[in-house]
Amino acid sequence: MTEVRLEDVGFVYPDGTRALADVDLAFAPGESVAIVGQNGSGKSTLVRHLNGLLRPTEGRVLHDGEDVAGRRVAALASRVGIVFQNPDRQIFAGKVRDEVTFGPRMLGRSEAEAATAGAAALDIVGLSESMDANPYDLGYSRRKLLAIASVLAMDTPVLVLDEPTTGQDARGIARVQTVLANVIGDGRTVIAISHDMRFVAESFARVVVMGDGRVLLDGSPAEVFAESAWPVLASTYLEPPYAARVGARLSLGSTPTETALVEALRARA
Repeated sequence: MTEVRLEDVGFVYPDGTRALADVDLAFAPGESVAIVGQNGSGKSTLVRHLNGLLRPTEGRVLHDGEDVAGRRVAALASRVGIVFQNPDRQIFAGKVRDEVTFGPRMLGRSEAEAATAGAAALDIVGLSESMDANPYDLGYSRRKLLAIASVLAMDTPVLVLDEPTTGQDARGIARVQTVLANVIGDGRTVIAISHDMRFVAESFARVVVMGDGRVLLDGSPAEVFAESAWPVLASTYLEPPYAARVGARLSLGSTPTETALVEALRARA
């Protein structure tokens, strides 16, 4: 497993736009972490530092204590796999089976190993029956699941998902949550960017709130969605999930269970 750490990381784009400032974060092996914040808060820029797609202007990125500044992106890809927000930026093969086996083959796996890994990943995301289809014959939500499967098949210690529930209906979101549960159950690290606060509260043990390229909050869902943190969330145009707002009004805390909500509402009836 791999620990990923950002030490005082700052990043300025070539046009002079500062996207990150003084970011100090560590992601331990096996953690599940959601990164939230308004558009332009630095979320995507941050995760692209984890596998070398971007290099910090200031500070360091470390994998297991090693500064990765001199490591090639291809080498870092064996440790950190990133699923982009738009699957069409990631998909290129003419068949689903070729798409999902490309990553493992590029990491040096044999054809048989790549085929096994690809088939397992397609099964997890529910696309086994589409193995011989052209990816662009699939709808957007299923292409999103294919992009996830393509990175899952690489079996990286760290999996990064950029807006994994975009374009998904309730069934698709449930499928993504199943994927997360499988990866976390294997002891791998999951980091996801999301605007879906309900999905975040239900699926992750830790939430990092970004604003203007800085870390504003970092804690459990119960801490980040507590009423005392609402002003900070509002400063980055986020609202706590509905359950947290109802829980606060009923004195049930920020992450009430469905049973607790029902019982509290019955008591008030």
